[in-house]
Amino acid sequence: MDGRDISARPLRSLLYVPASNARAIDKARSLPCDAVFLDLEDAVAPEAKDAARQAAVEAVRQGGFGERILLIRCNGLDTPWGAQDWAAASAAAPDGVLAPKVGSAEEVQAYDRALAAAPAHTRLWVMIETASAIMNLKEIGAASKTTRLQALVVGTNDLTLDLRGRKRADRAPLLPAQGLRVSAA
Repeated sequence: MDGRDISARPLRSLLYVPASNARAIDKARSLPCDAVFLDLEDAVAPEAKDAARQAAVEAVRQGGFGERILLIRCNGLDTPWGAQDWAAASAAAPDGVLAPKVGSAEEVQAYDRALAAAPAHTRLWVMIETASAIMNLKEIGAASKTTRLQALVVGTNDLTLDLRGRKRADRAPLLPAQGLRVSAA
């Protein structure tokens, strides 16, 4: 990775690719999207997690994603795969690493510590997927002052479920959460 500044770049299309699917990774290199997330979390079955981790690291090392921002979405540190995912992602040095279901500034700090061995250009992105995370957005966003935190990504499906809302194409029930996220960022 070249360490380019991606802080002010508009992102219109984010592509999540199961890191367990080699064909999907190859195809992602040519699709017109702004960012590619090599997913080790929801899109990967438990029995495929180790192989997916290796495939994600190899994909970052091989490159070929052009100007696309390249991230790895790791499993949470509280899972059986988390510690290995974060160590591997740190060593691979993508543009960023995405943490799932972050609900507090303390969790941001824990994920930041998990990236301690990564080069400075590898940033931390966090998923906002619960009602408690929405209530803690001010503190979560403020953690960017002392950590690698660069982006707050709303996980709309999980957040809708946690809020016991109905999925709608216009995502109207999530507009208040989106507004709070933008303010916190």
